[in-house]
Amino acid sequence: MPERPRVPTITIGLRPHPTTTPLEPATTTTPAVVSPVGMLLATMYSAPDGAAVFEFKLEDSRLGKLDIPAPVEAGPADALWQHTCFEVFMGVKGEPGYREFNFSPSGQWAIYDFLAWRERNERFQTAAAPHIRFEQDGNAAWLEARVPASALPTVPPGTELDIGLAAVIERKDGEREYWAVQHAVAQPDFHARNTFVLMLKTWIATDDKK
Repeated sequence: MPERPRVPTITIGLRPHPTTTPLEPATTTTPAVVSPVGMLLATMYSAPDGAAVFEFKLEDSRLGKLDIPAPVEAGPADALWQHTCFEVFMGVKGEPGYREFNFSPSGQWAIYDFLAWRERNERFQTAAAPHIRFEQDGNAAWLEARVPASALPTVPPGTELDIGLAAVIERKDGEREYWAVQHAVAQPDFHARNTFVLMLKTWIATDDKK
């Protein structure tokens, strides 16, 4: 795992949507195994350089049952959510617009801007690219995505952003699992604004001489 700066961090567990097809159905003697993922933890913090950092970690997981994209040249790509992908949604409290970030274990990424629920801002162009690191070892894997300040919504320092953290987990049996901090509707919908239940405050520079 990467070394973190000494700043406040938030770590929370994600859970699969209730409609997830079990990996192994229950039998008369054993309970169902819902997912090959044992635990999915997400950590986020605002870095001193103004960036926002997001870490997603799979623990106690049967990684051999997962379809994880192979490394490719880093760069923007669409439809990353069709495969294993980690996602962040952020918006200013009280405003309908929000931004979506997709991070693939392959190193590819996507940033989308929305004017309201699923209303894409087609004029948006990101000012900078996130930096993604992905590693796996045994029954654990983790992804770190560092999003530069210039790729975040343009807000004053110290602004509180509503955050939604989510992941699409693709299994080798062809099923896709949808994980989030909170599921608010009958079908998976990471764009639902009432699932942006976390808060991240943008960095405020301090004068160390005082």
